[in-house]
Amino acid sequence: MGAADVVPGVSGGTIAFISGIYEELLRSIRACTPLALVSLFRDGPRVFWRRINGTFLVVLFSGILLSILTLAKFITHFLHEHPLLLWSFFFGLIVGSIVLIWQQLEHKSVWEYLSLLSGLCAALAAAFAPPVQPEPTFLSVFGAGMLAICAMILPGISGSFILLLLGMYSVILGAISRADLSLLAIFSLGCVVGLMVFSRFLSWLLKRFYGVTLSVLTGFLAGSLVMVWPWKYSTLGTDKEYADALHLLLPSQYEQAAGDAQLFAVLSLMAVGFAVVIILEYIGNKRAPL
Repeated sequence: MGAADVVPGVSGGTIAFISGIYEELLRSIRACTPLALVSLFRDGPRVFWRRINGTFLVVLFSGILLSILTLAKFITHFLHEHPLLLWSFFFGLIVGSIVLIWQQLEHKSVWEYLSLLSGLCAALAAAFAPPVQPEPTFLSVFGAGMLAICAMILPGISGSFILLLLGMYSVILGAISRADLSLLAIFSLGCVVGLMVFSRFLSWLLKRFYGVTLSVLTGFLAGSLVMVWPWKYSTLGTDKEYADALHLLLPSQYEQAAGDAQLFAVLSLMAVGFAVVIILEYIGNKRAPL
């Protein structure tokens, strides 16, 4: 998840979805409430730790942090020096996850197909929506934090991409570089509130409307394929590059516009990404209790 979050346009939620920990992640986040903190003093550390699924959260977020610290430089290098190869690997990962997740739905009614289509349309609409440029007020920064963190736990939509759409990407990066603690505190508060509210809402949807919700999330994944299409002019990174990032090309058009399309390497890494998902699913099924 940490490696995916480093890449603009790729969601850590996608990796959680692929690896089969998505619902447990939502449940664990949902358990982190003020009542859980009360239980720390009332019932002791052991009850509190079990209540918030502490071991899972510590292992998960340690992995995310370790990945960001160790892989960020490597992935950023690939993003600038070999973007076709990096995007094609993620493209294969997402295609493989779409196939496997859709197969998990044993009973597909018209509602599942309509939900899949609605998720696909929503992701495409977000991908091609023009960015806005609001003033960085308290409410706009707080709202950007809420929406960005929601996107990070949604498969197929990245928080950095939402910040680009909201015109807040450069604002938040500038606040980080200037160490603007007041603005970052407002943004962080929005992230915490958004995470607490949205994780509960999404958990409720999965519990009450599992097939429809899973179909919508699969649609989000399918729509996100335009974000990781290898043959485009540039990668997401600044507001100025946004339009070029979603100017999708055929391999032949890419060769005319930007150079070697690396068709064989791209298709090979798409296949590798697809195979990684299939292998992970196979290993998971082998280790699952009978």
